[in-house]
Amino acid sequence: MVRALILMVAFVAMVVFSIFLAQVTLTPSPASADLIHANLTPGNSLRSYAEDYTFLAGLKQAGGNLLLGFPFGLLLPVLVARRMRLLRVVGLTAVVMVLVELAQGSVVEGRAFDIDDVILNTSGALLAYLLLGRCIGRRYHRLADTPEDRAAARTAPAAPEQAKPAPAKPAPAPDKKPPAAGEGRLSGLRERFRRGGGDRTGTRAERAGSAPPP
Repeated sequence: MVRALILMVAFVAMVVFSIFLAQVTLTPSPASADLIHANLTPGNSLRSYAEDYTFLAGLKQAGGNLLLGFPFGLLLPVLVARRMRLLRVVGLTAVVMVLVELAQGSVVEGRAFDIDDVILNTSGALLAYLLLGRCIGRRYHRLADTPEDRAAARTAPAAPEQAKPAPAKPAPAPDKKPPAAGEGRLSGLRERFRRGGGDRTGTRAERAGSAPPP
């Protein structure tokens, strides 16, 4: 309910401001028809305020255009989405003021398009947003977050870590060491000697038993 009430108040305030803006900028001024010229070069009107106007008159012109952009910086943070809020506020203000200046130059008598007015209006909106509009927008959009959403945002689980592969187990060591080269050769010689001795003994016996008498 509080959020809806704030939104309704901001919308009504924007409508009232739009009516005021139309009265200020779109009211014909026949007496200034011969004095007003379109300005497409940034800085020309500001230079004229400093050189051709008195201090109070120049301050009134420049300050009035700055103040004319303040409501954009205070109300738009409530009406636009929170993502890229600063760019939205500045962009919408610049677009609206360009349209207003185009209407002045093409339809309204005694008024002309002035790029410096657009710059001053947009600067006023940016200044109001940095001073107060940013806090208003944050508090308003926080009302839309439920306690569950805030708790979930605080305790959001971290991304699961990837399981690391288990280290390979070393191959078991053999129970018996392989025989050395010298030991294997000696055992082979012993076996050959044993087998060879048996063969020779048998051969002599056979020869002694089967030999013919002299």
